[in-house]
Amino acid sequence: MSEPNEQIAPIAALQDKEPSRPPSSQWKDVWGQFKKHKGAVLGLGFLILITLAVLFGPLLWDVDPTKTDIRNKNFRPIYTALWDSEAKTGWLKPLGSDQLGRDHLAQMLQGGRTSLAVGWAAMLLTLVIGTVIGVLAGYYKRLDGPLMRLTDLFLSLPILPLLLVAVTLFRQPLSTAFGPEGGMFLLIVTITAITSWMPTARIVRGDVLAIKEREFVLAAHSIGTKPRALINRHILPNVLSPILVSAALGLATAIITESALSFLGVGFPPDFPTWGKMLADAVVRMEEYPERVLLPGLAISLTVLSVNFLGDGLRDALDPRIRGR
Repeated sequence: MSEPNEQIAPIAALQDKEPSRPPSSQWKDVWGQFKKHKGAVLGLGFLILITLAVLFGPLLWDVDPTKTDIRNKNFRPIYTALWDSEAKTGWLKPLGSDQLGRDHLAQMLQGGRTSLAVGWAAMLLTLVIGTVIGVLAGYYKRLDGPLMRLTDLFLSLPILPLLLVAVTLFRQPLSTAFGPEGGMFLLIVTITAITSWMPTARIVRGDVLAIKEREFVLAAHSIGTKPRALINRHILPNVLSPILVSAALGLATAIITESALSFLGVGFPPDFPTWGKMLADAVVRMEEYPERVLLPGLAISLTVLSVNFLGDGLRDALDPRIRGR
């Protein structure tokens, strides 16, 4: 009589006494891994903070950044009064003013809005160009050679001289058609995207070459799925990880490019504030007023650093081969 009970006991031990939890989604796992990267979390927080500041800050600090006020020129930031009691400060200009009396806080907010707008627009255009070329080169064998040689050609071009030549040639026609600010915005976004899509294309192409040989893609192809539907349903969702990482790095590249052009004096008009233009205006008096270089320089550096940390966190969270390390 003891033999049946002895056989049932191991079977009962293997049975689930409680209902099992539903499997977690992939994006929940990605978010869980992303939260473990402290630098990425801080980068995301700072990027959200600076974006909200430049979007809603001008609504709260309603001061024209281009308005000159000669009577209140060369104000120092309020914090300089901690070590220099003779510094010319005032709560009406908490971050000081320049040699023309323009408010630095208003310029920082408006300049950040311009720099981030250029960065986001250029990043999106870069992703579109790079993803399209990468998918076409990876999926269609006959297009692989020509598109990759085109990519190599763009990689060999000197970026900064090309930017300067393009701005010189197309600034006037675009300014006439769309206005000084609108024309320069379109020009900088377009030129930045044209000179930055190559890394994204090469990364996407490599992933497409590997994914198109997977079993689920071959099965979809065998039942007569058209190439366009196969790319949209099966290939693009599986190359989303490198695209998101490239997006983060492309945003940083676009911000630096716009700042460099404005610093060299070939970007937006002189009376239109950007972080790069503020740096260029402050260089002349940087020994006397170092905070004029420090404030926009820190804004550019911290924004780019936060975006780079964000890219590192996305790479670690989205790559299943290193997830959990």
